[in-house]
This record gives sequence, C-alpha cells and structure tokens, in this order.
Amino acid sequence: MQKIKNFSPQQKLAMSWWSRKPYCDYDAIICDGAVRSGKTLAMSIGFVSWAMTCFQNGSFALCGKTITSLKRNVMTPLLELLGSLGFTCLERVSRNYVDISLSGRTNRFYLFGGRDESSAALIQGMTLCGVFLDEVALMPRSFVEQALARCSVTGSRLWFNCNPDHPNHWFYREWIRKTKEKHALYLHFTMADNPSLSKRVRQRYERMYSGAFYDRFVLGKWTAADGLVYPMFTPERHVVPSAPPCDRYWISCDYGTVNPSSFGLWGHCDGTWYRLEEYYYDARAEGERRTDEEHYAALEQLAAGYDIETVVVDPSAASFIACIHSHGKFRVLPADNDVNAGIQQVSRLLLQDKLRFCESCRDIRREFSQYCWNDSIHGDAPKKEHDHAMDDMRYFVRTVVCRNPADGFFAVSAARR
Repeated sequence: MQKIKNFSPQQKLAMSWWSRKPYCDYDAIICDGAVRSGKTLAMSIGFVSWAMTCFQNGSFALCGKTITSLKRNVMTPLLELLGSLGFTCLERVSRNYVDISLSGRTNRFYLFGGRDESSAALIQGMTLCGVFLDEVALMPRSFVEQALARCSVTGSRLWFNCNPDHPNHWFYREWIRKTKEKHALYLHFTMADNPSLSKRVRQRYERMYSGAFYDRFVLGKWTAADGLVYPMFTPERHVVPSAPPCDRYWISCDYGTVNPSSFGLWGHCDGTWYRLEEYYYDARAEGERRTDEEHYAALEQLAAGYDIETVVVDPSAASFIACIHSHGKFRVLPADNDVNAGIQQVSRLLLQDKLRFCESCRDIRREFSQYCWNDSIHGDAPKKEHDHAMDDMRYFVRTVVCRNPADGFFAVSAARR
C-alpha cells in the first residue's frame, strides 16, 4: 500500500462531513469525479470512522460491483490502514463480513456485490445502520434501492462513490441532480484532490483516454458518447506495411449468416499486437450465404502456416463453435462480449500504440472510419452497423489481451510455458 503523507481539503471533508457544521445534518454524501482522485480511500475511512463513533454492535454494508473488486479496491487498503491506527479487524472470509473494534466498541461490516438484478435478493431483509456503495453507477438500480431500504436505524446514513457515466444514467438523474431534495452533500473530485498522485502519473492517465472516456475518467464529467467510437485511430499512426516476426498467434471471429462474418489473424511481437490478415464475407453484398463448413474452410485458410493458440468466437455463434470443435484442430473459446468495457480497452491499446494493422486488412480499416456511437438512445451503445471487424477486434482484446473481464482491469496475457 502506498504510504499516505497527507490528505487534501476535499478528502478531509469526505472523511469528516458527518461531524462538521453545516454538513452534519445531511442524510447522505455523494462523491464522484476523475479516476485516481482519492475519493474511495477518503470515503471508506470516513465511513468506518462515522460508524465506530456513532454506533455500537451495529450492522453496516460495504458494496461494490463484485465482492472481488470491493476487496481489492476498498477493503485491502482500508484494513491495512485501520490496523496501523490501532483498530482490531476480524475478517470472516467465508461469510463475507468484518468485525471492527476500537476502545470497547465493535461493529460488523458486511460485504456485498451488486453485479446484476439478482443481487438485490442478497441484501434483502437486513437491518442496517449505514451503507457505502463503491462505484454505484456500475450497479443495477434494484440492488442500490434495496440496499438503501435496509437503512432504517435512527441516525443511519448513505455513502455513494462513483466515476461519471452518461448524463441519462439513473443515478445522475435521481441523486446527483437532486442532491438538495435528497438532503445529500455532493463533492466532485479531480486528480488534483489526490496529493499522493504525482504529476507524471496524472499525465499518464491523461494519455490513456480520449473522447467521452477522457471527459469522464480524467475530467470527471457526466458526458454522452458521440461521434466515432475510436477517434484516436489514424492510418498514419496505426497502419503498417507488414508486421515484424511474431511469437504467438490467435484468430478472432465475429460470425454472421445474413450479416457479415469477420475473422482476424493476430500476432504478438514485443508487447504489440498486429492484425496480420483478415477474412470478411458479406452475404448481402455477395448475394449468397455461406454454411458453417464454408466459413470453417476460410478459417483454416486464414490460419495456414501459423501455430494458432486459440480461436476466439462470438459467444452467440453456437453452431459455428460446434463446427470448429467437431474438426478438432483448434482450441476455441467463446468471447467475452462486454461491449463498453471492451471498447475502453481497445481505446487504451490504440492510445498506447499497442494495436497495429497491416495494410492488407482493408475491412477493419474501413470500419474504423464508420463505427459511431448511437446518440438516439439513453446510455452508451455503438450503432449496430459497420461493426463486424470492430466486434472481432474487441473479442480479441477483451478475451485474450485483457484477462480480467469481471472488473475491467487491464492485464497483458502471459506467454504459455
């Protein structure tokens, strides 16, 4: 854990608002803003400090997108810090709670993951003195509202933390835009509010994002995505005449019967992934559909001469996955199809110059210039057109290059031994 030397005024307020006038009468606190702005640590310290000051033998909930992400992002640094400050923390891993004690007082903190609509049932029926929701914008509304309904003890309070999303998000509409109505304190964080973040690291984060994701994660704005999905792609920067010798190879497949099928052959060299060749078949344009066996023959032709580690396939293409299995030549893996997480990861790789495309890959180059956000719906979604090579690229990045699909954290795949 990074040693904490001091806290910014914004962090101090997030920790102590419940004991300071004129904020101490608020029912809730909402902290949003840039990534790495120090809001999560400050809020978690404040939450436990408030609970241990105001309650004895109380029950509280700490909630994240998943319990794994909650433990990594919140509990591990929090428990290390509390231990150094003289708190006794008894963690029951199998039962997902922690008993925290100090100066004769003990309270229990339950851990919950708000991953999908079914998660609401996990917290239903409890009686809580308070709840801390980390990354609340990633949780389903049903889970959040069920958690809030559990806080019926006199003096209970609500703690919310998140990075911004699109401005039509229910949490933005119902809580951030209604802070006075909800009797909530709203604090907006920037990277400048985290004194432990160096200027060099801040500049690195600024280079990692572009477009709507830059506005959200760096500037901390609730911004709608519009225009090209990958505006950072340029032929001058990302297209190469040919790739250097590669040490590993994969194929990614977006499968279609009426819609186009797009397969990409990828090679790895010195931390960069190259799209070496591709297969693109548009049944509408050609006036004839191809069978699974005909697409498989094209797959074999694309793979000819290469030692393919894995073929990553559109998870909805059950018949084509079965076809590949039946031939017994390739290891096949259904792709992770988290669209927005995949788009963010592709964007980062493009900004870091870790994805390159050979000149012969004309169809993916064409789609880069046509693949746009759909501004006619609420939320972030690209238009369902000119997206077939885009999808097979995203499958490859999400499933092969980035190995932690549950939480969206970037990790380069390691070589097999």
